[in-house]
Amino acid sequence: MNDSSWGAPPQAGYWGPSEQGPVQGAAPAGPAYDAHNAQQTRPMPIAPDVPAHGGDQDDDRGAARLSGPLFRDDTPSAGSLGTPSQKPQEPMPSPVPQPAPAPQKKSAGRDLGAAIGVGVGLGAVIVASLFVVKAVFVGVIAVAVVVGLWELTSRLEERKGIKAPLVPLAVGGAAMVVSGYVRGAEGAWVAMALTALAVLVWRMTEPPEGYLKDVTAGVFAAFYVPFLATFVAMMLTADDGPRRVLVFLLLTVVSDTGAYAIGWRFGKHKLAPRISPGKTREGLFGAVTFAMVGGALCMQYLIEDGTWWQGLILGFAVAATATLGDLGESMIKRDLGIKDMGTLLPGHGGIMDRLDSLLPTAPVVWLLLVLFVGSG
Repeated sequence: MNDSSWGAPPQAGYWGPSEQGPVQGAAPAGPAYDAHNAQQTRPMPIAPDVPAHGGDQDDDRGAARLSGPLFRDDTPSAGSLGTPSQKPQEPMPSPVPQPAPAPQKKSAGRDLGAAIGVGVGLGAVIVASLFVVKAVFVGVIAVAVVVGLWELTSRLEERKGIKAPLVPLAVGGAAMVVSGYVRGAEGAWVAMALTALAVLVWRMTEPPEGYLKDVTAGVFAAFYVPFLATFVAMMLTADDGPRRVLVFLLLTVVSDTGAYAIGWRFGKHKLAPRISPGKTREGLFGAVTFAMVGGALCMQYLIEDGTWWQGLILGFAVAATATLGDLGESMIKRDLGIKDMGTLLPGHGGIMDRLDSLLPTAPVVWLLLVLFVGSG
């Protein structure tokens, strides 16, 4: 190695070419420093007057060369700095490609076994009470209403601090169902008005803070759960009342089943992503198709004087109202920040999670059946 490798003669006070070669940034020689101490002293990066490789370089590039190249393609030549030649770094071996993960199967998000078992059990109880004694079925409706009100008011208080009075709602709700069965629509409206009045008075026994939101929630709960359920009891009053209720239940279940089956298998386009991300347009098409076919069959063979084309209209209406009812409760649960209204029914959630499609569908089915075949 000679002095020309630096591009300029070494400056005074630095190691010359006669020793170990010019080391940029080494400590100056003198009485206070010997060769051993100079190697252990932290070097001060002082660049030579002329760059070693030409071109514009940073001032601390020479210092960086003491430990290795600053850039990947900046490999010093052998002996350029008076150090032993270094082999260029071998490229890192490319990672072994990992096999793509197997696609995951679609999940229903619930325990289907438990859901089916609970559904079959509930169906058996409903059908048995429906065709044995009508009054027993009215009692089943009243119990479902009271439990649904308890779930709804409990979630409102837990998540929003809204204290809708449960006692007048439960008593008034059960009375509303019985009044609808005994006195029809007139009795249902009178019971609804009295229940709302009871909610207003009951809440007066507590401090006035939050009174307006509490009674508003109470009146809403009275209309949403027991009043809409009263139309099921009103269907039962007809001569073929059990069959009408059965058609109502069957079509709602068929609509939900069609939406689930088609949406789970073919669903790609979201129906209302901000309200219920799991619902798709394909699922809605499945609900309408299944319900219309089921409606045509039910009206033709289960309802006296009914025709298949009436069943098509009835099925379409059921699919629409059941979907809207499901979306409506999804809005409530999303506002409350919960997935289910309760945990009473394994695989289903709570009672309100099963009533969401039934409640808004009941008055529509009652009205259409009255128009098609009379109140009988």
